[in-house]
Amino acid sequence: MDQKLITLDLDGTTLNANNQLSEHTISTIQKVSNAGNIVSIVTGRPYRMAEDIYDQLQLKTPMANFNGALTHIPHQKWAGEYRRSINKAVVYDLLKNKDKFHIKLLAVENKESYLADHPAPAFFDFFPQQLESDQILTEKSLKTNPTSITILVEPKYENIVKNQLLHYYGEFIEIGVWGGPNSVLEIVSKGIQKAKAVAYIAKFYNIDRKNIIAFGDEHNDAEMLDFVGNGVAMKNATPTIKSIANDITEYSNHEDGVAKYLDQYFKL
Repeated sequence: MDQKLITLDLDGTTLNANNQLSEHTISTIQKVSNAGNIVSIVTGRPYRMAEDIYDQLQLKTPMANFNGALTHIPHQKWAGEYRRSINKAVVYDLLKNKDKFHIKLLAVENKESYLADHPAPAFFDFFPQQLESDQILTEKSLKTNPTSITILVEPKYENIVKNQLLHYYGEFIEIGVWGGPNSVLEIVSKGIQKAKAVAYIAKFYNIDRKNIIAFGDEHNDAEMLDFVGNGVAMKNATPTIKSIANDITEYSNHEDGVAKYLDQYFKL
């Protein structure tokens, strides 16, 4: 069998409903890797929220964060590392117009840094609820262009704010909307999508598209699943993602759907 590139979304896909890796998933992915295949995490999560997962899986391959705005190999210096950033002037403008855009929380991130205008509320556990003084987002503290901007808004304003941001900054940015109970807009540089990160990793390892297997469940996985030779939607994926995919797992993310699919595919 030709060497495969397996790309893994995390939330709703590789992680279970408790946002954890099962022992079955860890074991299967290590077996697939040890057999000579390339396994890469391709996630919307920032590096700070994916590093532990990468380490649990004992990966040594590239990982893409922020939906592909950052592609790197953790814990080492990789000549192929790249990052696409957003001009910090956009953040300065958002800071000045938080009320206009109904912003409840404004955060920016890079690979190793996180800044926010204030600590996250208790219900919003994807972001720190305590900040050091040098993590407070101001025009002075933001010294470099960020890789990602995340905005928490009131649910009733979500579409309005998204359209406003596209009106003012659409030439420079892409906006994703998180699934789940909170209304969160994630902003990355124009043209960023997971499919481009997958193509970059595949080119690095000289793996043809037909030999790429990608797993996903949400809208930000659409281009990735459409690009690869075998796009696999989770049983719990959205109807749109299922319609794009070449295949659908028999089991959900909470039932080790990725691991069971790979067990069968590779006859483990």
